[in-house]
Amino acid sequence: MIFCVVADSKVKDVKSLPDCDVAVFGFQGLGEVDYEHELKGLTDKFEDAARLSKTAGCGVLCGCRTKSRGILRKSVSVADKGKLLGISDMNHVIDGEDYKSGSGMGVYSVGGIKIGLCIENDLLFPDAFKALSLCGCNVVVVFMEEIKTPVPPLLIRAYSFLYGIPVVMCAGNMAYFSETTGEIATSSRPYALFDVSAQTHYHVVTTRARGTFFDMSEDY
Repeated sequence: MIFCVVADSKVKDVKSLPDCDVAVFGFQGLGEVDYEHELKGLTDKFEDAARLSKTAGCGVLCGCRTKSRGILRKSVSVADKGKLLGISDMNHVIDGEDYKSGSGMGVYSVGGIKIGLCIENDLLFPDAFKALSLCGCNVVVVFMEEIKTPVPPLLIRAYSFLYGIPVVMCAGNMAYFSETTGEIATSSRPYALFDVSAQTHYHVVTTRARGTFFDMSEDY
């Protein structure tokens, strides 16, 4: 499956895309989206993404900052074949940031594969990645507005290797791809293409532990 990362362009300005299965836009893709304006028809940013997914014949994932009655969230919209599949929010807010946290994990079937979403701060919490892997995601797509330290590329390499799941990351004007071997590729081109092989194999891991007795008392 071919992922095309369009790191630093707006969806409305893109007339065509390279041949790909999934196009990934950064937070510049939709910018700030006001839900009230969308519902009233004053803006149609989500529709722009859905239209592009139809004309380009691929899934379209867009980072954005959503606003609802003054509440700000960092979010990702997911469209496929001309239909908006949903919008997921960042779940972890750290030290009183201006954004509010969402609820639930973003998992979508796009182009026949299961894609998990990781947004900004969520990258710092490995349990989220592990859960996406165990839920059967074939690939995780990470969205960050910018990279201020070497930590995010290091984390996606570690998660790919530990949890056996490829990772595509859009961060600022950079694109990253990490294989399950821990190898990583980067690009600053306007369009970065990554060939992602869906991983479907699992290992059976056994361990020793005390407790967990199966002889239950009749008193329950």
